[in-house]
Amino acid sequence: MSKDPNQKKSWSVLIGAAFLMATSAIGPGFMTQTAAFTAKYEADFAFVIVASVILAYIAQINVWSIIAVSKMRGQDIANKVLPGLGYFVAFLVALGGLAFNIGNIGGAALGMNVMFGTSTEVGAIISAVIGVGIFMSYRAAQAMDQLTKYLGILMILLIGYVMIVSTPPVGTAVAHTVMPTEYQWLATITLLGGTVGGYITFSGGHRLIDAGIVGEENLGQVRKSATLGMGVATLVRILFFLAVLGVVSQGALLDASNPAADAFLKPAGQVGYKIFGIVFFCAAITSVVGAAYTSVSFLKTLFKPVAARENWWIIGFIIISTLILLFMGKPAMLLIVAGSLNGLILPVTLAVMLLAAKKKEIVGDYKHSNFLFWAGWAVVVISAYIGFTSLQGISKLLG
Repeated sequence: MSKDPNQKKSWSVLIGAAFLMATSAIGPGFMTQTAAFTAKYEADFAFVIVASVILAYIAQINVWSIIAVSKMRGQDIANKVLPGLGYFVAFLVALGGLAFNIGNIGGAALGMNVMFGTSTEVGAIISAVIGVGIFMSYRAAQAMDQLTKYLGILMILLIGYVMIVSTPPVGTAVAHTVMPTEYQWLATITLLGGTVGGYITFSGGHRLIDAGIVGEENLGQVRKSATLGMGVATLVRILFFLAVLGVVSQGALLDASNPAADAFLKPAGQVGYKIFGIVFFCAAITSVVGAAYTSVSFLKTLFKPVAARENWWIIGFIIISTLILLFMGKPAMLLIVAGSLNGLILPVTLAVMLLAAKKKEIVGDYKHSNFLFWAGWAVVVISAYIGFTSLQGISKLLG
């Protein structure tokens, strides 16, 4: 008996949405951050990873569930909760997405430099052309699904190889997951912001809306997709942590200017360094696609011209990110200001979602889990602290 082609297509989209979210969370900033933290905290960082993953999962399941049941995107839900709030949220997401996309293009260029020796400028232009090419396609959504899925799998395999070569003390890491020497709460909340901050929380949910996989009847599938996405992101984070831990636990010091590259170079030599280039490029280019797609998806229901030419706006988003990188070099002020504003997005958007979960005009007769609801508010408080801390970047810059 043949399988229903519509069911096969649905699972393809669900897997694509999962990898879109996962690879959006695994950008060049993630790799640099994880390498630096592991070098500093060593085995204790295992606790940080587990704690941040639990908090991130609570946020993701809440957001994906409300998006699915309401059949609305984040900005439209926000406008239902408080008229005008959706415009504010869309502005924050788009600005934060632009700032991080500049970094993502730069990361992709660095990856190409390691792989082929190309200059930053040439690497940035080639990376932009690849991103633009995805959205020039007639089947752009499917192309995006395939890109994030296959490059995500490639990252897992390559990082897994380096992890094996670096021979990490797995037993010690497992022990410190439960009983760390010190509880690194600041690192935990910082990592949370990088895992579900900004556009990342909404990338998969918005992809499922575009595919029409919504409604309470599909909630089980939606949550499986969210769980798969978190699983992929967590697996990459654990493998990468163990790879770095294998290096630093033997007393090696990582190059502070590029700790992630050094973590690959030391255990696996030039082969490891080339693998770093491939992984860094994959992490960056998938994040370019995820950031551009999700940022524009926050604008298209608010502005008719965006909805009418969505793919062209996504292409423009990628081109603008690339031009800013090329002409401004490292736009420190823009990155600090936008990055600090981005720290406010998770508490605002998650709080909006939790408020929406209790509004019948948004979710109908759906009854949201009380556990998820109150656990979600705990994440709001924690992420609000991240946002407050990140705002110090603006005050220091302007002061």
